[in-house]
Amino acid sequence: MSTSEAPRIRHNDYGTLAPPKIGEWEPRLSVSVVIPAYGNQEKLDLTLASLAAQTYPSRLLEVVVVDDGSAPPLRLPEIVPERARLIRTGGDGWGRAHACRTGSLAADGDVVHWLDADLIAFPEHVEAQLRWHHLADYLAVLGYKRFVEADEGWPTPQAVFEAIEGGSAEKLFDLGRSRRHEWVEDMIDATDGLRKHGSRSFRVHVGATASVHASLLKAAGGMDDSLVLGEDVELGYRLAQRGAVFVPEPAARSWHLGPSTQMRDEERLTRHNEPYLSHRLPMHRDWRRRGTGRQWLVPCVDVVVDARGRPHEEVRATVGAVLASTLPDAAVTIVGPWSGLGGERRAPLDDPLLDLRLTRAAFAHDGRVTFAEEAAPTSAPAPFRLTCPPGWAPTFDALQRLLELAETEDFGAVLLALPEADGLKVARFERTAAVARALAVRTDGEDLDDVVYATYGSVWIDGTEWALVPAADAAPPSRRTEDLLTWKKRAERWEAEADRLRRKLRAPLSTKLLEAAHGRTSRLRRRKEPR
Repeated sequence: MSTSEAPRIRHNDYGTLAPPKIGEWEPRLSVSVVIPAYGNQEKLDLTLASLAAQTYPSRLLEVVVVDDGSAPPLRLPEIVPERARLIRTGGDGWGRAHACRTGSLAADGDVVHWLDADLIAFPEHVEAQLRWHHLADYLAVLGYKRFVEADEGWPTPQAVFEAIEGGSAEKLFDLGRSRRHEWVEDMIDATDGLRKHGSRSFRVHVGATASVHASLLKAAGGMDDSLVLGEDVELGYRLAQRGAVFVPEPAARSWHLGPSTQMRDEERLTRHNEPYLSHRLPMHRDWRRRGTGRQWLVPCVDVVVDARGRPHEEVRATVGAVLASTLPDAAVTIVGPWSGLGGERRAPLDDPLLDLRLTRAAFAHDGRVTFAEEAAPTSAPAPFRLTCPPGWAPTFDALQRLLELAETEDFGAVLLALPEADGLKVARFERTAAVARALAVRTDGEDLDDVVYATYGSVWIDGTEWALVPAADAAPPSRRTEDLLTWKKRAERWEAEADRLRRKLRAPLSTKLLEAAHGRTSRLRRRKEPR
């Protein structure tokens, strides 16, 4: 789909799209159903039997089964789709993510459709998802499943094929004894089918059935095969940073043969995934990152500072202020012609590139700082970017407050006006997903800000009101840290005083007293940085 034809969806409200009725349209996109599999030949046979009777045209449907090192090796059974093939992963990795990545790289379809090897897909399963992909190429469509147990063994592949082909898939198991994917469906139901869930919709990109355009999957970087669990939600996060809209499709039904890993062992699964996903999913107000002072694989905010033609002192002041922020979950990208800084003989003090050299020397050993020749179109996978002119320094809590402002209204951009002697400059706090969406749907010559406003919303503010100050007026990083610690200690002292009073009275404090104690604490926490 060309950008001139791309529909414009605001946030995750895909209700502006009108998919055709199942069976009453003519598909044109090819689809590759990628099935990661490890052992369980019996269940795989049932999955393939159900795919052999899909309503989606067989000429447009291929199935790629990826054997992830099974012993004995898996095989294609007698009942399979017309265009089915089996490949095996190499010795360079293992796990579902590795198998999915291997399969997607081998796939030929316009759309990649993940399907686990323990699902029986209803006849309209593939068609129901693919009809959405004909409307826009930046959708991630999610299927539904019911978890079932077999008291007397699973049905035969022939029985599954006949049930799917005959339109009686719902009779294969007792619906009343099956289980739905509760937390996923509860979230979908509570948000009008994710239409009111905004930037958090990616969290339901979990489970055994989903589909996405191959081009969007490639742009997002494909499946992360360094993960052995949690890979689906992590991919969903990166798809979101590429502007994806998440569409749950109730008509894409399936039977899930047995319980999920989460159902069997949720506590241990959560414990396993926490250290891996916390590095890759910089969620707002994530308890795993708050107050740690640690460096993370994917930062929450990427601050871009263009050092070209600017004095070292201005760049140093801006970058230093970011690194001393109350939001430690931030990284800095300094843009400049770094490749031109050779090691040839020069007059050190008269070097025309001296300011660039000094800037690189000042921050070359800080792991939070990277140097780039050009700024990328977005800061993906970081969810936010602040583009800050050199010579302006964020106040100690500016990043945190900008983040709060953007998240409160789900803004795509917060534009900060900065007055200077030679005119007005603008700092930009952008949501990565919003900019990526705008880049995907804007027409030739159309202003990007107009598209961001149309699809996510944006707001102008006075940048000097509470976010940025001229570098000459900024407190030095050491002073900023001292001030922060002072206010923190005072806040903690008032919290301790409130606790002491509670214990002394041995009864709940009056509402008025509690409000006074907490109010004073809140005022201390909100107090601006001393100038």
